[in-house]
Amino acid sequence: MDNATRSERSRNAALEAAIAIIARDGPGRLTLDAIARESGLSKGGVMHQFRTKEAVLKALLERQMAYFEEFSTGYMAKVSETSANPNLATQLATVREAATSPNSAALALVAAMVENPRLMALPREREMERMAAIREEAADPDLAMLRWAGAMGLLLSSLFGMSPLSKDEHQRLFARLLDDSQWGALEKPAKSRTAKAGAPALKRATARKRA
Repeated sequence: MDNATRSERSRNAALEAAIAIIARDGPGRLTLDAIARESGLSKGGVMHQFRTKEAVLKALLERQMAYFEEFSTGYMAKVSETSANPNLATQLATVREAATSPNSAALALVAAMVENPRLMALPREREMERMAAIREEAADPDLAMLRWAGAMGLLLSSLFGMSPLSKDEHQRLFARLLDDSQWGALEKPAKSRTAKAGAPALKRATARKRA
C-alpha cells in the first residue's frame, strides 16, 4: 500500500470515528484523543491528518456536503423533466435522505454549529442559493417554503430526539411533502396575491378622486 492510500484510509477512519463519537456521545465529547481511541489510530496518526478539532469538523462538513451535493445532482436529473418544482422536490428528497441516513450530515452540521458557528457560513450560503431557486420556480413561493420548513422540522425533531413519530410516519409525511398533487389546491399564485394586496390601495385612491 502506498503512502497516499494509507493516508487516505487514516483520514477516512478518523472522520468515521468522529461521526460515531458525535452520534453516540455528542459534539462536546469529540476530541483528538477520543478519535484516536475510536479509530484505533495513534494520536500522532490523527494529528498528522487533523491538527485541531475544528479541522476535523470542517472536514466532516466538506465531506458530508459533497455527498449530499452528489445526491441532489442525481435527484435533480431524474425529476427535472417531470416535476413542476424540481428544485423543491430535490431539496425535500435531500432532507429526507439526511433524516434517514445513518451518521447523516446533520450530525456534522450540529457539531459545527455548537463548536464554531463560523463554520456554518458555507452551508448557510448554499442553502440560501437553494431557497432562491425554489422561490423562483414556485407558483406559490410561500407554500413552497412551508413544505421545505416541514421537511426541516421532521429532520431536526428526529435529530434532537424530540419526535414522537415512528419511522413509517416520518416516511409517510415526507412522501406527502414531496407529492405536488397534494398541494395544488392550496396554491395562491404570487401575481394573484400581489393583485389582492394592491386592491385596497386602488379603492382608496379611487375614493379620494371621487371626493
